[in-house]
Amino acid sequence: MGNTNELKVCIVQTELDWENPEANRMRFDRLLQNVQADLIVLPEMFSTGFSMQPEKLAEAMSGDTVQWMLTTARKKNAVLTGSVIIKAEDQYVNRLLWINPSGTIEYYDKRHLFRMGNEHEHYSAGSTKIFPEVKGWRICPLICYDLRFPVWSRNSSPFYDVLIYVANWPELRREPWMTLLSARAIENQSYVVGVNRIGTDGRGIAHSGDSCVMDAKGMRISSDSYNCELVETVLLKRNELLDFREKFPVLLDGDDFSIR
Repeated sequence: MGNTNELKVCIVQTELDWENPEANRMRFDRLLQNVQADLIVLPEMFSTGFSMQPEKLAEAMSGDTVQWMLTTARKKNAVLTGSVIIKAEDQYVNRLLWINPSGTIEYYDKRHLFRMGNEHEHYSAGSTKIFPEVKGWRICPLICYDLRFPVWSRNSSPFYDVLIYVANWPELRREPWMTLLSARAIENQSYVVGVNRIGTDGRGIAHSGDSCVMDAKGMRISSDSYNCELVETVLLKRNELLDFREKFPVLLDGDDFSIR
């Protein structure tokens, strides 16, 4: 299993070919060629861009993109995650897929649908989070607009170690993106990984990337990623996280609550 104190997380920031899954799978094959990591994180709707045409683009769980993810996770011997447009029974969902190298799949359907982009008119909202583990690290993966809702992201016992947001977050709102990623790290005493895309999508919306990894104090520990293609592997250290929580145990005083 290797050193469970350390987790190598690879963030992959790139342009996306609009509504072209095959081209995007080829793009990520190229970008991941030399990656060695425990966990590889791709953007939201990485195979299509943030499209409101699920009728045309949705895949089944047996579809080409899920099969590509299974093959890639096995080949890289790493967990692979990112969100894809999926048809689930008679509904369309923005589904984060968590693909283990062993071939097992977990998934999270985006709860907060971005109404300013009419996402709620085309997709069904999820209601359940997942907390997969990698090398003993407990992870909470979420999607884009979820970042604005701290209650949904809240760390409660048993505590997670890494909070992930995969996104198609517009450049127009890059300051809130960076501010909220830092805030989520501070309030949850957790590493935070935010992976966004770059380039202009098929709706004419520009994205600046700004993908990053934050430590539990809300400090950036990854490279500047403004508006550039980026494949970066960042080393997370669990002993540093646990030491900080022990010395400054904010989480023990968190309010109890339930979400309807």
